[in-house]
Amino acid sequence: MRARTLPVDRLPVFLRPDPSRVLVRPFLGTAGGGTPSAEQTARLLRIIARVLALGERQVEALLKEVFADFGDRHQEIHRFFLARFAQIRPLLPSDDELTEPRRLLLGSFFTNEYSLESAALFNPCMVEHPDGAGETPEGGLRFILSLRATGEGHVSSITFRTGTVTPELEVVLDTPSRFVTESRPIPHAQFERTLFARKLAELHVATPFARRVMDSLGAKFTFESLRRATTSALRQTPGDEESHTVEGMILLARSNYEVVFDSNQPVSERVIFPYSPSQSNGIEDARFVRFTEDDGSVCYYATYTAYDGRVVLPQLLESRDFLTFRVCTLNGPAAMNKGMALFPRRIGGSYAMLSRQDNENIHVMFSDHPHFWHESQVILKPRFPWEFVQLGNCGSPIETERGWLVLSHGVGPMRKYAIGAFLLDRDDPTRVIGRLGSPLITAERQEREGYVPNVVYSCGGLVHRGHLILPYALADSVTTFARVRLDALLDAMC
Repeated sequence: MRARTLPVDRLPVFLRPDPSRVLVRPFLGTAGGGTPSAEQTARLLRIIARVLALGERQVEALLKEVFADFGDRHQEIHRFFLARFAQIRPLLPSDDELTEPRRLLLGSFFTNEYSLESAALFNPCMVEHPDGAGETPEGGLRFILSLRATGEGHVSSITFRTGTVTPELEVVLDTPSRFVTESRPIPHAQFERTLFARKLAELHVATPFARRVMDSLGAKFTFESLRRATTSALRQTPGDEESHTVEGMILLARSNYEVVFDSNQPVSERVIFPYSPSQSNGIEDARFVRFTEDDGSVCYYATYTAYDGRVVLPQLLESRDFLTFRVCTLNGPAAMNKGMALFPRRIGGSYAMLSRQDNENIHVMFSDHPHFWHESQVILKPRFPWEFVQLGNCGSPIETERGWLVLSHGVGPMRKYAIGAFLLDRDDPTRVIGRLGSPLITAERQEREGYVPNVVYSCGGLVHRGHLILPYALADSVTTFARVRLDALLDAMC
């Protein structure tokens, strides 16, 4: 017998891609200190030579034109041009001091605009705002919405919006800033030696050479101190195996870093853009959760998928304020595939995570540390036709009096997606105690068309005043919201 259909209120709120929201990004050469190829270097030198050959009046006229075209589209374009000049300065034919206009103009030739959400704005996740009490009407709730923004080259990044769930349970989004700014790496961010060594062991890089390098470092160390230590050790013990070990240590360090935004930047201006080698082709589907430790302290975690064009890797973001973010690798044989979602508190003293190691079923796993995951067990398999192809979560579990509410996605005939739900025991989340027999949300006729047809998908909602507020994406293109009574949803579980 077909399960009864739940009443779901689709809210008249839509977030569509806005191609006018543009970042300034490095153009040509390398963005983060890598070494360009001989062919790239030759091209850079030719461009530099052409700019150096210009007269000073030509330089000033061209620079004036650049600022007229782009100056009001970005807040710190002057600083960015000078930073780009500093990156290409080693290629200059002499150490002669250049005028500031010429430095700025050179920087502009190696800069371009990137429209981060020109293709799509989708796969949203909704969490309570860290400053949720500020300017919120009684009975309302402030939230931060994270979204997957996709632009040129199908490169994905994380962007944010803010808004309010009103006392009447409507969703009101704040008008976003017209500016967007990429996070800045913290130059002297520190690594914990014990944690770093444990990750090296997980990656099978804990060789005697690596241990010697680690022993030369302090309890906390910076990337530069690691680079100096590996360079020194490699001079003493040169060899192919040692060089391979150094590559692994540097890659691990580059994949574990911190970024920061200025505190005066509105949340909607902040963009987490791919930075490390493992993210070079995108940061996908961040599942944020407000995590409360046993001592009452709060941290926001987000599991996401890093993609380098060939390999998919799950990784972790950590933040207490949405200003400073730690980017961390997830390690262990169970840290694989997409769709990992952390529970919002420890269970039985352990961290708990949903996952999908086999591309088909939903697993749960436990760990003593959020960076390390070694074993998982299947808790839910496809049962209904609308999920025969694949099951996955739609964000972190939500704690209710009756159990852990998990939003799921299922894939059925013609790769049509549906959002469902199931319930886990609060004390033993390996036990499934309820499950929807029919989809909560499927794409209606007017919602089917987009970049990927017939897809509805979410990375996390929240419960407020007895209702589930669920942001979800349509056809991997735009984002909207739905609302459903929590008791009705739980009562419908079979």
